[in-house]
Amino acid sequence: MFEKLFGAAKKEESVPISELPEDRLLALASDFDEAALGELYERYESKIYSYIYRRTGSPSLAEDLTGQVFLKMLEAIQAQKSWRSSFSGWLYRIAHNLVIDHYRRRERRQYVSMEDAPNLKSEKNDPVTAAEINLDAERLRSAIQRLTEEQAQVISLRFLEGYNINEVATMMDKTEGAVKALQYRAVGTLRGLLEREQLR
Repeated sequence: MFEKLFGAAKKEESVPISELPEDRLLALASDFDEAALGELYERYESKIYSYIYRRTGSPSLAEDLTGQVFLKMLEAIQAQKSWRSSFSGWLYRIAHNLVIDHYRRRERRQYVSMEDAPNLKSEKNDPVTAAEINLDAERLRSAIQRLTEEQAQVISLRFLEGYNINEVATMMDKTEGAVKALQYRAVGTLRGLLEREQLR
């Protein structure tokens, strides 16, 4: 009997950390296992960065906020206040809240006038095309910011990150029907906002 138990333990130890299932990684991470925490970071860092980048449009800000997401993850584990159901959903909620906080702080700041702004060179050969792409992306980001927080999260996860309805429902701890309803209202609102923007 003991051989079976110790044999199973040795077998699990011989499995590379990168091949462990997520539930086992999370159990190890809860006990502050550095390798497990590192593997979770490897699995989610680029996804969280991408999510934040698409919401902010700034690579440096996305890097900063992504670091904050994982710092908050470690603080929550230390305080034993971590995820209850979906780990990935919990990470995305942290990222979402950090983006919202960023925009709230930014609204309070004063802006530099166009005359005082530094001259920036376009990395592309065609500055007009680059400017149009940036304007379109900024219009979309601006429109998404006018959605409710839940609608914005559904749009980001579904269309910018590519998750399916079931995955988004798990991440947001909602039913699939609730996610579909949020998506339907969000798409309708976005369409109206972008159409009004074009008429200006």
